[in-house]
Amino acid sequence: MMRVEFQKTGARRYGVNIYREGFPDLVMNPAPGFDSLMPHDLLHFLVEEALGLKKGIFGQIAHGGTAGTFHHKPAAAANARAAARQRRKDWKRGEKLLKTGLDDCAQSERATYFCLYDWLSQSADDTLRARAEEMKIGFENLCAQIPENERAALGNEKRARIRARMDELSERWAELKIGEALALEWTL
Repeated sequence: MMRVEFQKTGARRYGVNIYREGFPDLVMNPAPGFDSLMPHDLLHFLVEEALGLKKGIFGQIAHGGTAGTFHHKPAAAANARAAARQRRKDWKRGEKLLKTGLDDCAQSERATYFCLYDWLSQSADDTLRARAEEMKIGFENLCAQIPENERAALGNEKRARIRARMDELSERWAELKIGEALALEWTL
């Protein structure tokens, strides 16, 4: 099990804290891609979970990696030498996971953009549909490049479930005050 916290750290900033059994805790703060509706890494989490991507960003982290972007959380009164040894060990493991997870990570990036566009374009809110319209050319370019098996994995039923989950998590994210976090469990 792994707990992932998406924390509002400022008016337009967020961070991600990760707590894993058997591995050091990780942090990425600030995290890229703040969005008041759905931060980029929260969408990655949701899409990777829905598609069962075990070697995507969060799958790599669950198996002891850092996905190349997360860092060890500083431990209070930690032994500097032991901490450095652990970081080197984790870096090696992370490098291996990054190499074996390239395809899942690429699929995650494509699916994240695809699902964000789909969610916005299906919204009842005119402002959100206008935002989707701004993404339309990028979406069409993506669709021309996305492999058939990935398109099939994002069928109507799957997209409907992802949109419903995005609605739920977006509402929870919007309610957070600065300093508060949305905690999710990664179980893949």
